[in-house]
Amino acid sequence: MGVSLKGMTAFITGGSGAIGAGCALRLLQDGAAVVLIGRGREALEAMRGRLLKDVPGGRVEFCAGDARKTDDVRKALQVAYDLQKRLDIIVATVGGGEIRPLLLHDADTFQHELDLNIKTAFLAIRYGVPLMEKGGSIVCISSTAAVATTPWYGAYMTGKAGLEGLVKAAAEEFSTAGIRVNAVRPGTTFSEAMAFAFNDEAITRPILTEVPLGRLGVPADTAEAVRYLAGPESSWVTGQSIAVDGGGELRKNPDLSSGVAGLFGQEALDAVRKGKVPKDVRTAPLAMSRLTTPRSEAK
Repeated sequence: MGVSLKGMTAFITGGSGAIGAGCALRLLQDGAAVVLIGRGREALEAMRGRLLKDVPGGRVEFCAGDARKTDDVRKALQVAYDLQKRLDIIVATVGGGEIRPLLLHDADTFQHELDLNIKTAFLAIRYGVPLMEKGGSIVCISSTAAVATTPWYGAYMTGKAGLEGLVKAAAEEFSTAGIRVNAVRPGTTFSEAMAFAFNDEAITRPILTEVPLGRLGVPADTAEAVRYLAGPESSWVTGQSIAVDGGGELRKNPDLSSGVAGLFGQEALDAVRKGKVPKDVRTAPLAMSRLTTPRSEAK
């Protein structure tokens, strides 16, 4: 266990989600104090207990709040700063999206995904940077969908591509303040919440076909990359997005047309393939529509 983050304070959005928790654990292991924000108080309390069990003597606090709301984010950031009168690391993990053809979106559902993937990171950056000193590091969780076409995930792709644009803009603007901004770009990542789906070979087979290293990711894979970008080891790295995807970017993201047919019906899929809005669309259960989206905050 290293101690290179000893005395530092880290703020993590999506703190009750699998990747958020994995990042918190990794930063705790190297000595950072951690403050989590998430919408569910009970889930955050349980996560705090698990983290302290894994890292006895660690310092973990939380704020129940919505990472899409300015007041909630500002309050949680202030809690993080007040913990040790410093804020060194921000990790923005909130995100997610649905398998949903663009012609089955409306303005509200499309905006919802942009808010999850871009607005949450923007708020953490906008109100976190003024609390940081030179040497601070911000890490956003992106996705391979930011750069590789993922059929029927148009809103999610747009959100993650926009997030990486934000990372580059912030890295340039805050360079004179000595604050670095980077992203980690995970491939499909297993979480306990989605075990029911990822234990189904019919779902995982087309995904794994496009992963050269032959397995799904786990939160620890992403957390190790976040730890590198958060710490002094990466002091000359900014504006970058590191793919942690088992080599998935060497190939292509899977075509999830069968998932669309299963969720919305074959007639709906046939219609949108012709550029038409289907007349009747079967309602897709939300949990199923997120089958291969690994970074939605745990509910």
